[in-house]
Amino acid sequence: MNRYLLNISYIGTTFRGIQKTVNKSEQARLDTNSVQGCLELALQVFRPANEIQTVLSSRTDAGVHALHSTVHVDLERRDGQPYDTSTLTGVLNRTLDKQRLPIRVLSTRLVADSFHCRYHAIGRTYLYRIAVAKTPPATDDSHRLRNRGYEAFIPVEEIDRCFFLQSQNPSFDIERVRLGAQMFVGVHDFRTFMSVSRQKGPTRDHPMFTLRKIDEINILPGRSLSLSSNAKVANETYDYWDIEIKAKSFLYKQVRRIVGTLIALGSGRIDEKCIYQMLTIPSKNSWDHRIHLAPACGLYLCRVHYREEADN
Repeated sequence: MNRYLLNISYIGTTFRGIQKTVNKSEQARLDTNSVQGCLELALQVFRPANEIQTVLSSRTDAGVHALHSTVHVDLERRDGQPYDTSTLTGVLNRTLDKQRLPIRVLSTRLVADSFHCRYHAIGRTYLYRIAVAKTPPATDDSHRLRNRGYEAFIPVEEIDRCFFLQSQNPSFDIERVRLGAQMFVGVHDFRTFMSVSRQKGPTRDHPMFTLRKIDEINILPGRSLSLSSNAKVANETYDYWDIEIKAKSFLYKQVRRIVGTLIALGSGRIDEKCIYQMLTIPSKNSWDHRIHLAPACGLYLCRVHYREEADN
């Protein structure tokens, strides 16, 4: 039996999330609506002697993408020899491509039996992409107001890849966003910034679970992924910004809530005092409902970090 670390990337639009669903009351079946289930199905082409059980380093929800995530799996070859890692990568990608699945294995590595892709991770970096309209359409018509986001130009290449913000304000204050982002850096009880957990039990609201340290948040100029003439129009229409957030671990929907808060700050819907109160009075009741949860389409798991000997 040998353990392999798979470095993977995927577009999460069509998946319910990365993690498979296991229903103990039903007969065992592969959950092909999840990234994990599709990977386990693809691994069956190797016909290992053992049952295939992948382990995830990170969980992402429906619509969230990954530029780099990791999975480990134990495989026992019938002749007792380890699988060639290049062959594993190539055959898995060919199998996934045949099924037209937006998942790719970046590389495969043989690791020690004691290695655990989740517990040995020392950090994770998330990227959130926003595009802010330079000249938001102005209208007093309530019907037109509802359709504003649909009337605006959005490059087809970036549908479900970026959050396009049609701000109602004449300007989006990116410097205020940069300053506000630093309020989140460091150790805080992020209970206010956690959506209701899918895990049962009141103990998940205890500070021992909701205390997290944000290592850094960087707000950087982004760029359009559009092509040809679409790129020209996109750059004329929008300012692109990349929000990078790095920490060892995150709470359920914490990143999307932080980004939603920063967007509300830059748009003028809330002020810094609001952020301070949500951080210093950690409670689900402290959440300011003028803030909208940032949609999943703009979020990417950018990197899972390991110490040098395991990082690829």
